[in-house]
Amino acid sequence: MGARVVVAEDDVKQADVVRRYLELDRHEVVVVHDGGAALAAARATTPDLVILDVMMPGLDGLEVCRTLRAESDVAILMLTARASEDDLLLGLDLGADDYLTKPYSPRELAARVRTLLRRSGGGAGAAWQVGDLKVDPVRHEVSLGSRPVDCTPGEFAVLTLFAREPGRVFTRDQVISHVHGVDGYLTTRTVDVHVMNLRRKLEDDARRPQRLLTVYGVGYKLVAPRA
Repeated sequence: MGARVVVAEDDVKQADVVRRYLELDRHEVVVVHDGGAALAAARATTPDLVILDVMMPGLDGLEVCRTLRAESDVAILMLTARASEDDLLLGLDLGADDYLTKPYSPRELAARVRTLLRRSGGGAGAAWQVGDLKVDPVRHEVSLGSRPVDCTPGEFAVLTLFAREPGRVFTRDQVISHVHGVDGYLTTRTVDVHVMNLRRKLEDDARRPQRLLTVYGVGYKLVAPRA
């Protein structure tokens, strides 16, 4: 299992090359072609890494980088045709984790992505701990303390999304966006069923959840239960 990566590149052919190389490393890739779409995709899919072309229509990559860094610690790799030291330093000062100058080798980009993911703990090799709940995406295992918990693929995908960002409230639409393709045709009702089943497996009393909470009118969040 790879990482979730958003690629924002206005050159459609170049974006497709990047997507294909990243998919060879088993990453889940979302491709967009302008800055506004990059922000929307990052907010909707909670990626492990965002690859930003500096020169994009609408919001440019630097402004997107600035906004994303104010909102999260997601790893950011900038792509630019500008080769000056000032441009490089500006991107890093705004919060980018790495910078690659065009033209670049797709193999080098894929290697930079692997390095950034290792550094940030995203993607393959990462496991998430929320209280005594552990979710391991590599081994596809869930444990509660020392007790293993069996989950269906759909339940596991939903739980992984919540465990990556404990305390964050996810709407049903965000859950559907993440799990789509894992669990076939997903609806808001299916999301509710997955949550209900997870509560039966994770909570002492599914009717009074302490871990997987409902935020009424918004969605769901995963928290560590209070002692």
